[in-house]
Amino acid sequence: MKLLLSNIILGLEHSQEELLQQTAKKLRTKSRNLKNFKIIKQSIDARKKPGIRFVYSVSCEVGDSFDIPRDADIKQLEDMKEEILVPGSKTINGRPIVIGTGPAGLFCGLVLAQNGYKPVIIERGHKVEDRTKKVETYWNTGVLDTETNVQFGEGGAGTFSDGKLTTRINDRRCEKVLQEFNNFGAPGDILYKAKPHIGTDNLKKVVANMRKEIERLGGTVLFNTKAVDLELRDGRIHGVVTDTHSTIESDAVVLAIGHSARDTFKMLYDRGIPFQQKPFSIGVRIEHPQELINTAQYGEASGHPALGAADYQLFLKGTDRTAYSFCMCPGGIVVASASEPGSIVTNGMSEFSRDRDNANSALVVSVGSGDFGTGHPLGGIEFQRKWEQLAYIAGGSDNSAPVQRLEDFINNREGRLGSVKPSYTGKTRCADINECLPACVTDCMKNSIPYFDRKLKGFGMKDALLTGVETRTSSPVRIPRNDVLECISISGLYPCGEGAGYAGGIVSAAVDGIKIAEQIVKTYAVPE
Repeated sequence: MKLLLSNIILGLEHSQEELLQQTAKKLRTKSRNLKNFKIIKQSIDARKKPGIRFVYSVSCEVGDSFDIPRDADIKQLEDMKEEILVPGSKTINGRPIVIGTGPAGLFCGLVLAQNGYKPVIIERGHKVEDRTKKVETYWNTGVLDTETNVQFGEGGAGTFSDGKLTTRINDRRCEKVLQEFNNFGAPGDILYKAKPHIGTDNLKKVVANMRKEIERLGGTVLFNTKAVDLELRDGRIHGVVTDTHSTIESDAVVLAIGHSARDTFKMLYDRGIPFQQKPFSIGVRIEHPQELINTAQYGEASGHPALGAADYQLFLKGTDRTAYSFCMCPGGIVVASASEPGSIVTNGMSEFSRDRDNANSALVVSVGSGDFGTGHPLGGIEFQRKWEQLAYIAGGSDNSAPVQRLEDFINNREGRLGSVKPSYTGKTRCADINECLPACVTDCMKNSIPYFDRKLKGFGMKDALLTGVETRTSSPVRIPRNDVLECISISGLYPCGEGAGYAGGIVSAAVDGIKIAEQIVKTYAVPE
């Protein structure tokens, strides 16, 4: 029988053998009696410094006659049978089309390909190898390619991030997402770490390997191909018109377009696709010395090789809105992430090693329909655009990002750089960030700093550096869908992932892509 054991606690200096021995001790047996031993989860308990510990959950198999000790930390696991997808009977005209190659689009395409549906995947930007060159050109020269950048191109916006795989959703498909990432080259520890990350350096390779597997299974990936219109007749989809003026016919089209495809959102809205405003958050990137964060979190154990670079998550809920940290990048950099000229957008990025000098995180505040100044379904997009353009102006209108010491931000003065040097991938200019964010956001940010500093000693350091602005935390819209995951007004059109308002992060977007693929398989017969 298979067992799950939790709360196995070990110090920083331990081996795999010690973990096995502790598991056997908990079961009151010998380690040789444990078969198929596997780490399910590893987390760090840093609540009692300096006694920092690792906490494990593990699984193993024992004989059917094994006498399980009475212990709340020991549970017998039922054999989980993998759900078998049975193809539907409905004939599909053409092959399924997936628009976008972010996590939602890639995993949707992968599952379709694994089930014999040979999808056609359309991506407006370059494949990841060429995309990296385009992004680096923008960072080095300020020359922006509006079709290939940090937001658009193979892998989606998450490719130039930390590759975080944490999620709040509880879905059986999460395990498939992690396993597939590992299959295509991600480090093995993502399968059990409590806060897994791939790192942008590894993620680029993983994304390319996924695409190659889709192609090997008969799928087609079309880069530098933008969806500019839909073929709609009698309340259903019949195909996609691309910017090469060709029409690709299909009865099943997946909109995995990402949270920044503003021109595509407008095209869809103009074609009658229903949209709803969706709340999101805006703010800045805040940088501290990574050593400060390590010490605040780990105390005397800071710098221990088993711990690596420390992260944090901070949250303060007010009566009207919430201030919180988001997408924290230990040992990372702040990256220029605009997708439109005349604007400044920031994001955070870490490589797998997380060994840079600064820690950075988004420091953001929730906003919603009451802040947008309009009831138009695309009003959140214009709200984002307004502050991105003001950040461009605050930075001197030459693609420099506005930066400001935390003390100067709190006191509404432009100020100067302090001990924390900007890691931003483009040019920077000292400016007053209060001028490129709404007062309701800056006031909430300022009010949160003393509380966050009590939770994480040093967070409120005077020289902590702010870089503006962070506006693309999640999609500003939602495309409503029905109980079979189609657009409520167009049969065969499947809004998917973060851009459609149904995910927030790599794993949840990938899971939504899998759900859409499963629905298509259940509905349609395998194309001939």
